Amino acid sequence: MTEPTTTEGIAINLRTITNVAYGLFALGLVTAGFFGIATIAAMVLMYVKRADAAGTVYASHFDWLSHTFWWGILWFGLSALATYIYVGWIGVLATCIWVLYRLIKGWLRLLEGRAPSGI
Repeated sequence: MTEPTTTEGIAINLRTITNVAYGLFALGLVTAGFFGIATIAAMVLMYVKRADAAGTVYASHFDWLSHTFWWGILWFGLSALATYIYVGWIGVLATCIWVLYRLIKGWLRLLEGRAPSGI
């Protein structure tokens, strides 16, 4: 099967890829890391398709999810360390809520055909 050569065909593919990336990211998050490989697969997919998305609204979604992933990893890690002094659970909960908020906000903006606001 050949790839579409029109701009419209590429946009449709990027929209599908971005939806798949959000779905994989969500799968890893809502299963509390049980399917964490899905979140990593979403990151790999976004980094592989980053050049194709350059200059489109989908590039901002790739950046949005990428920032969400890396900041989430940082805050989950720091919160996990803080659990040894029994206050880290608050950080873990706050990070889960923050990542879930960004995931939902970004996905809704994608469905509206708009870029996520702020990165």
